[in-house]
Amino acid sequence: MKTLLLLTTITCLPATYTWQQTLDAIRQVETGGSPDEGRGATGDRGRAIGPYQIWKIYWTDGAVPGRNYSECLRDKELSEQVVCRYMERYARSSLRRLQAGVGTLSDVERVARIHNGGPAGDRKQATVRYWNKVRSVLGDE
Repeated sequence: MKTLLLLTTITCLPATYTWQQTLDAIRQVETGGSPDEGRGATGDRGRAIGPYQIWKIYWTDGAVPGRNYSECLRDKELSEQVVCRYMERYARSSLRRLQAGVGTLSDVERVARIHNGGPAGDRKQATVRYWNKVRSVLGDE
């Protein structure tokens, strides 16, 4: 009796991520336990507002013309626009890949750490713990 050995090559493609997955994971870390997807949430003694816990200085860099910072408290869509505009300044390549649905885990990390730690947040040791929380929400531990 002959034994047939069949070899197959399994190619594992790296996971890809979208902008919406990134936003959802960040929002979950920022205000996941708050009702209404974080609308109305405040943190850092009132200095961070809304679903993405946006600070006034963050708003300055990502402001949406014709809108006011205080609107971020209850307007999830506006807050998402602010995050997007902020990332256009500080993580444009990662933002573009995520928006195209071909973002890498590194792109999500860069965006999350910049969101948490400012323009150079992706290089700050202080943002690693935050990134680990976002990564956990993504299920990529």
